[in-house]
Amino acid sequence: MNLIDQAFARLKAEGRTALIPFLTVGDPDLSTTLAIIKQLEQSGADMIELGVPYSDPLADGPVIQRASERALRSQITLLDCIELAAQVREAGVKMPLILFTYYNPVLQFGLKPFFELVKSKGISGLIIPDLPIEEDEEVRALSEAYDIHLIPLVAPTSNDRVARITSKARGFIYCVSSLGVTGVRSDFHTGIDQFLATVKASTDLPIGIGFGISSREQVERFEGQCDAVIVGSAIVRKIEEAIPLLENEETRAQGLAAIGEFVASLKG
Repeated sequence: MNLIDQAFARLKAEGRTALIPFLTVGDPDLSTTLAIIKQLEQSGADMIELGVPYSDPLADGPVIQRASERALRSQITLLDCIELAAQVREAGVKMPLILFTYYNPVLQFGLKPFFELVKSKGISGLIIPDLPIEEDEEVRALSEAYDIHLIPLVAPTSNDRVARITSKARGFIYCVSSLGVTGVRSDFHTGIDQFLATVKASTDLPIGIGFGISSREQVERFEGQCDAVIVGSAIVRKIEEAIPLLENEETRAQGLAAIGEFVASLKG
């Protein structure tokens, strides 16, 4: 059984909602990313999205764009991000790993070699935000063959496409809380509760919500309706704030602790 399915089954039995942090791999460097991932698991993260830095993102707001720019200055590649997953496993991290990447790097890598490598390095899920369901047949077939869950994004504007998207989904459904790009918000799309109810009625899979969630209060707002809450920009911003501490060996533990404390606060 895929690790994502195992995790959701366990959490459901325990009556808990998954917390899924997102981070940009290589921000500020690969060794620090590894240390942050270990810290996130210790602080209560249930799964993690490994964001591949990309020069022209469609779904990412300014905080994650800056993180991508920092990682790309260090020439972090898709291959680096996949190889990091193996290091994460070697370091003893048990939680499911989900790779978040745009389609062009995957296409350039080669679809079959990409899936072979992803499978061999311990990655369980894949999110490709710019690959619509109408064009994902080849990727979906390979994801099924290699048991890598292709996790779709569903937006409040998806309307009559919701059932079509969820019918082919695996792992969980990623519900976008707001229109536009990622980023910390104080409010969400009007009609968000009805949207979540519509998605939930269309599938037996767990549903998760992300884009703009940044506080314990907002996590609590959705815990009763969703099986997972994804937090991206708020965590990436905490990493950004902690970089001066993380880059100094004497204060590195302090920087990691600050990130961990924020994630623990989201869990409540």
